[in-house]
Amino acid sequence: PYMSGIGWNAECLNTLVERLAGTIEAAAKETGRRVHLIGHSLGGILARGAAQRLPERVASLITLGSPFRGICAHPLVFVSIDRVGEMVRRRRPEELGEQCFTAVCNCDAVSSLGNHLPTGLPHVAVYSRTDGIVDWKVCTHDDSELNVEVQGSHIGMVFNHAVYSLIAEWLAGSAHRKISPAAP
Repeated sequence: PYMSGIGWNAECLNTLVERLAGTIEAAAKETGRRVHLIGHSLGGILARGAAQRLPERVASLITLGSPFRGICAHPLVFVSIDRVGEMVRRRRPEELGEQCFTAVCNCDAVSSLGNHLPTGLPHVAVYSRTDGIVDWKVCTHDDSELNVEVQGSHIGMVFNHAVYSLIAEWLAGSAHRKISPAAP
């Protein structure tokens, strides 16, 4: 396993996806294989963005409580996003504009949020109806076979034994699952 290399996720999404892409490139080069991405919450959104940038390097994706179909979250989440945006803009005013950290930001990472994953890239979405932070409905696919419900809270997913069992099963099965090459 490789740590993402993104550090705190209190940064411009484009910057975070670029850092993750660097880690993916390094892992693929070091192992000689495509990598499996696992992302919790915003980490899942970042993983989707990186998978769209580097489909030839990614074998599969697991998202945990990641609102990849749109942001529908507790109001305090939006307050936090605003504060992070203000902090980053103060640190780097010459690089970031007023549209950064808003729904109208047009950077590559934000623009890619509405895009589909590359054809042939397996993605399982793990969600909880008792998430408490994001609406579980925006963390799922239309195809129910690609979704797995677990019990627990949003933060609790990273400590949930059922989630780790699912991840282990998914990764073990990937050796036997034919993964078609992702379309560039």
